Amino acid sequence: MARVLLVEDHPRLAALVQRALEAAGIGCDTVERLDHAWAALQDQPYAAALIDRGLPDGDGMALVQRLRGQRQHLPCLLLTARDALHDRVNGLEAGADDYLTKPFPMDELVARVRALLRRPPAQVPLDPAFADLQVQPGHGRLVCGTQAVALPRTELQILLSLVQAAGTPVRRQALEAAAWGAQEAVTPNALDVALHRLRRKLEAAGSRVRILNQRGVGYALAE
Repeated sequence: MARVLLVEDHPRLAALVQRALEAAGIGCDTVERLDHAWAALQDQPYAAALIDRGLPDGDGMALVQRLRGQRQHLPCLLLTARDALHDRVNGLEAGADDYLTKPFPMDELVARVRALLRRPPAQVPLDPAFADLQVQPGHGRLVCGTQAVALPRTELQILLSLVQAAGTPVRRQALEAAAWGAQEAVTPNALDVALHRLRRKLEAAGSRVRILNQRGVGYALAE
């Protein structure tokens, strides 16, 4: 039986969703907080996650961003009462696979979860590359030609997110979630400092790659 994780703090809705999924032959565990969800995802290989956006300890979208920042491609369905177009777009751009607005029919929820479970696993290169730059997460370093530069975890996760985006802008909050996690407090200029250090290291390694700030959009790599 496929098993999914439901992150929902409304007890009645959580019970209804769990009952509907289990009646359809899909196992379901439920937690109410982002930190509990992260711990559960480290303990068990779930087939998908259903994540409410309005949780007691933050926006469920931050959990999706943290997963994607750490190269975890678990299928994620966001559940939310926010039905504005920009909310749906932001959720999908953050890495969610699907988005369902409350209130929703349980049969539609089950159908969407089944569709997620039918998707083939994402194939992600172990050492992603962009232009003359390669990131080797297993060794904690960036490589450019014959130059190898060790990176601290935060800088490694930021660069990894940018390389995987392949020139597409990555939002500031997504980079912060990748580097420091959804729950850790981050000072306002922490990302700016990390990006400054990364830029200097790319330049010292002789890379043609630059990190550009597209104001109001995000950060992206470019040659």
